[in-house]
Amino acid sequence: MNEAERATILDLEAQYCSYGDTVHYVDPAKKFAACSGGFLYDDEDRPYFDLQMQYSAANLGYGDVRLTKVLNDQIQVLSQLDSQHLHEQRTLLAEKLAALTEQRFGVKGRVHFSVGGAGAIEDSLCFVRKATGKNFHFAFMGGYHGRTQGASAITSGYRYRRRYGHFGDRAQFIPYPYCFRCFYDKKPDSCGVYCLSQFEKLFDSDCHSVWDSEINQSEHGAFYIEPVQGTGGYVVPPRGYFGGLGKILSDRRVLLVDDEIQMGFFRTGKLWSIEHFGVTPDVIVFGKALTNGLNPLSGFWAREDLIDRLDWPPESASRANPQGTAIALEVLRIFESRDFESMVQEKGAYFLSRLQQLKKRYPGIIEDVDGLGLALRIEVCRGQDKTPDSEMADKIFQHGLKGGLEVGGRRYGLVLDVGGYYKNVFTLAPYLEISYEEIDLGAELLDRLFSRFDGNP
Repeated sequence: MNEAERATILDLEAQYCSYGDTVHYVDPAKKFAACSGGFLYDDEDRPYFDLQMQYSAANLGYGDVRLTKVLNDQIQVLSQLDSQHLHEQRTLLAEKLAALTEQRFGVKGRVHFSVGGAGAIEDSLCFVRKATGKNFHFAFMGGYHGRTQGASAITSGYRYRRRYGHFGDRAQFIPYPYCFRCFYDKKPDSCGVYCLSQFEKLFDSDCHSVWDSEINQSEHGAFYIEPVQGTGGYVVPPRGYFGGLGKILSDRRVLLVDDEIQMGFFRTGKLWSIEHFGVTPDVIVFGKALTNGLNPLSGFWAREDLIDRLDWPPESASRANPQGTAIALEVLRIFESRDFESMVQEKGAYFLSRLQQLKKRYPGIIEDVDGLGLALRIEVCRGQDKTPDSEMADKIFQHGLKGGLEVGGRRYGLVLDVGGYYKNVFTLAPYLEISYEEIDLGAELLDRLFSRFDGNP
């Protein structure tokens, strides 16, 4: 594609496409033409190493030949089917997800399919309302669950609701255990998980607004959590927090709903990221990586005693569609064919060690690095007092998309995602089969970027 053709596409986009913020992080929007493995390619076939992989959807990389074959084969046999009818893959996928979850938690459950992550959150909200009779919930500050009506009500950012108001479900937002930026200004080595004790205090008195001691019942139906916050900046909680939270909720008969849409399917080195934290959820919401980003198939798992007698008729012709379920089954077969748990944790530890080297090299710019498996974070600050530097993060992000970073005599671009409470955190989600050589390349490209804004050669 030449410059004139590229300009035409940008002009048409400006005239006819909705001006969504996700396509205008840079102006003009970056256009890509191809993808393979962990790379995107522009019209000039220049490689851009992708460290966000479709917001942690393409966990197995782009263009996986096994998944492509399954998709092509399914299109030839049964390409479409309304969700009121049955096909083999739908049943087998539900059985496989339920069995894998039972292996991990020792709890029987059932699976309800949906379309897209926000759609699964919406369905889970309906489910919780029917199971508990409540439409008021707890959720975390910094949490992100989607932009649809119900999902935005339990997403902490007011900007997602400001234009549209509320439509039913609401949330009371609780500080997440973000130790680097503790809401209570405590130190993790001496606080005794202070934030957890503060949450528990809400149930001490009726006057704290969440509990009715006369009937021993909370006003809240569920607590929606991300075990590792996604859009909030890949924040990893301290050990012991979620185990304690689970007990508090269980004692008060408040459901624990685990949003695994970004962190599920081995992003953290476990099938479900909550497995790291010693607590059993009542509901697990999933999507994205279930189909490696090739189909917007999603859903939720719920405990058998909650879901067995509830009526859940199909509401969309596309849920549990044959193409998505066929891809998802192959994704799970791939995960079972190799030890992804060990592989992801080992590669994640290596990548984190490279980030720690960068932190030492760029004090006053990189003030925190952390991660769990291959969900990694770099927090960009101004000076060593933890002042968030969103301006610097944005400059680095935009420069990576220019495609002018030279490593080993070849020019690359670097695709990053900026998140965090102050839009100053690079959230890194490389594909899970990344090689150690590619991890080194990613670290080198990050080094090139930071050096341009640190005065280093």
